[in-house]
Amino acid sequence: MTNYPDKYTLTHEQSRFLAKKRWDENVYCGMRMENRAVTFPQTKTILEGVNVPNVQLDDIQAILNMRDAWRYLLSTIDEPITLEYVCKLNEFIARNEALVWGKLRTGRVGISGTDYIPPVPIYDAAEAELQAILAADTSATEKALTAFAWGARGQLFWDGNKRTSLTLANKIMIEAGAGMLTITDRHMESFNTALLDFYNTGEAEGLMCFMYENAVQGLEL
Repeated sequence: MTNYPDKYTLTHEQSRFLAKKRWDENVYCGMRMENRAVTFPQTKTILEGVNVPNVQLDDIQAILNMRDAWRYLLSTIDEPITLEYVCKLNEFIARNEALVWGKLRTGRVGISGTDYIPPVPIYDAAEAELQAILAADTSATEKALTAFAWGARGQLFWDGNKRTSLTLANKIMIEAGAGMLTITDRHMESFNTALLDFYNTGEAEGLMCFMYENAVQGLEL
């Protein structure tokens, strides 16, 4: 039983074609989620290995980090998802952005715009929560949306939580042939509003519904 049925049913080849075709948009989505001052053309140019003037070095680093995370995702698309795998995604994404990356945080953090303070994660509990999401009798799309919400509000890492959670969600969807999740520019403000409400209330339904309606992409065959 699922509240969010898969919108797409792609073959193994179609799913990977989609991922390779659209991953640069997802990297840019990650930059916009962090409010980084880069455009999509600049992001695409940097991903192609061309120098772009007037882009901050830390923004270039963040783009290349996401590139490496996507390369890892595409090379391990059939591998099982564990908390160790999620930590590996964060190791790529948050590299040089925090004191520690690729490991669960061990202290308290705050989230801008909300009074919500996420608890310090415990490895075994987080692993059990992740496996429960993956084992649920729901669609791949619903598992992906749930995993994103879980990771974003849980703030498992010192930095890069939204980007890591979005990459995890895409691993779930691409592996299952259910499409991809990408928030485009025109939906980013509404996404941030829904995300902030989720941080404040802990109720994920509004955020998941918004992403289901506006962020699921696929191939129109």
